[in-house]
Amino acid sequence: MIKISQCLVIADDLTGGNATGVLLAKMGYKAHSILNRELTPDKGALSQCDCLIITTDSRALTQKEAYSRVKHAAKIFRTDDTKLFSKRIDSTLRGNLGTETDAMLDSLTEDYIAVCAPCFPSYGRTLAGGYLLVDGLPLHKTNIAIDPKTPVKSSNIADIFKSQSKYKVSSLYLDDLMNGKHALAEKIKTLAFSGSRIIIIDCVTSEDLNLIADAVITSKQKIIAVDPGVFTATLARKIITPNERKEKLKILAVVGSVNPNTRDQMEKLWLAQRPIANVFVETKKLLDSEESRQQEISRVSQEVIELSKLNTVLTITGDGIYPEKRIDFKLYSGHIDILTSRITDSLAEMALRVIKAVPEIKGLYATGGDVTQALCGRFNASGLDLRDEVLPLAAYGVFSGGEFNGLHVVTKEGSQGNSDAINLCVNYLKSKLFI
Repeated sequence: MIKISQCLVIADDLTGGNATGVLLAKMGYKAHSILNRELTPDKGALSQCDCLIITTDSRALTQKEAYSRVKHAAKIFRTDDTKLFSKRIDSTLRGNLGTETDAMLDSLTEDYIAVCAPCFPSYGRTLAGGYLLVDGLPLHKTNIAIDPKTPVKSSNIADIFKSQSKYKVSSLYLDDLMNGKHALAEKIKTLAFSGSRIIIIDCVTSEDLNLIADAVITSKQKIIAVDPGVFTATLARKIITPNERKEKLKILAVVGSVNPNTRDQMEKLWLAQRPIANVFVETKKLLDSEESRQQEISRVSQEVIELSKLNTVLTITGDGIYPEKRIDFKLYSGHIDILTSRITDSLAEMALRVIKAVPEIKGLYATGGDVTQALCGRFNASGLDLRDEVLPLAAYGVFSGGEFNGLHVVTKEGSQGNSDAINLCVNYLKSKLFI
């Protein structure tokens, strides 16, 4: 038994295993993929490894051969320190799903259950009513179903598992997710106590996966994650701390946009990131008087500085993301451009004070061109050295010139992107900083 990773992923093919490893690596985990099972692993390469990915190359094998390979891999590479076991399955249900899940269960103690949440939102894979949909179509109606090596004849994932597994298979549906993590945790516990060893749970969005992960943790059940990778990554973020995490590196997000999309994106960010802290700016105070503006700048800055001691991602957010807090500029004297500049300049001043006081902040995210321009001006940067496109209308670069030359920056138009857009931008910054 090799004493290494906190997370063990056993995948039925190399491409899928590596894809899961990349998801974990982007979150700051050191992921190592073993390509040749016949060779003794390099202990140097595995030292301090957070996540180990083993490929059994068993998707097209007989059920007996697949079972043997998976059970052997689990026996060899699991450790007493492994906090998360994952059976990586194909996102379109090809291969020996049930058989290989049985092998994982049989390699562990009898109090383990397998929780299958096969949602992969960014690839259009969702599970609703127990049926896997690919871009909205039932799996069996897609071209994927006619794969010559591993055809898929059903879109009902429970039927596939039942046809391959010797264990009791149960399902939970979208209705079961409606009442929060505690209610879902009780349902998981009830099914486990009734003898179900494989529990399949509907999931359509990243929020669903987050809820399921929270419910699993709340249930205190020992589980194997069975999924194409996103559920595993979601669980890892909640229960595993990287061995070599550079805790001192931090990211600051400054958000002044009042677009409705921004609210959804920030709420998703606060839900997805850990550890994270937010301070709302009472925007009205920035316009009431110069005295109240300075007081609000000081309040927000000091609160964020204090919160930086325990958090990796820090956000300064204008309260105008909520409709009831939005400013009616007609109530104030002065041109609207002057008033909005006062707000963006104030946000930039807050950011400057925070970054000066917290030198561990090496990444900056900003929503909106006005906010970005104000930040450049207040930071005395001559420009932004552009390096990459993170998303459409989201750019990555580094400040050039000024006291914070080289600071990593991602900027995005406030109205652009789906609900995960800001979270993706922050994760991109994390990958650049290796947080």
